[in-house]
Amino acid sequence: MPSAVVLLADGTEEMEFTITYDTLVRAGVQVVSAFVPAQSPGASVSPPAAKCSRGVRILPDSYLDPTECGPDKHDLLVIPGGAVGAATMSANATVQKLIQAYLDKKKYVGMICAGSLAARTAKLPKQPITSHPSVRGDLEADFEYSEDPVVVSGTLVTSRGPGTAFPFALTLVELLCGKEKREEVRSPMVFPTGTPF
Repeated sequence: MPSAVVLLADGTEEMEFTITYDTLVRAGVQVVSAFVPAQSPGASVSPPAAKCSRGVRILPDSYLDPTECGPDKHDLLVIPGGAVGAATMSANATVQKLIQAYLDKKKYVGMICAGSLAARTAKLPKQPITSHPSVRGDLEADFEYSEDPVVVSGTLVTSRGPGTAFPFALTLVELLCGKEKREEVRSPMVFPTGTPF
């Protein structure tokens, strides 16, 4: 059974976190959330509830721990957006190293919205990418920027924002579990007729 780590920080965009997490769970993926603190958690044992970008509080499963969140234990690392949360994650050296480790081992990394800034801070090579329009200027010089809702470049998957969270999550399901599982998960969600994903 595939497994995934979805990162969470203060300021994370709620929809991008919850839609991705929930959709993966519906596909049978074992999902764990890991809190990325703005500063070192020190000796803390229990992570605090993250206060997301619209004030919703989410209790993560654990703190970010490279020994528990690496590609030797999981198949997918997800970095949601939300300006403040994405800034915390993209500046975190452990997150940067994990991104590189996942991609080096041909494991999947998903970035959505401002979460795509982590591609730059992790010093990924020039390749197709997308993001929220507000951070396009930070990325287009170093990457092949696209305005497609979801961009797959090898095992890096990027997307644009809250409105593309469902196609982003369903793409991750397809990559991890296959097209049949994607449709099995998508169908009971009852998207309006003609929805292009």
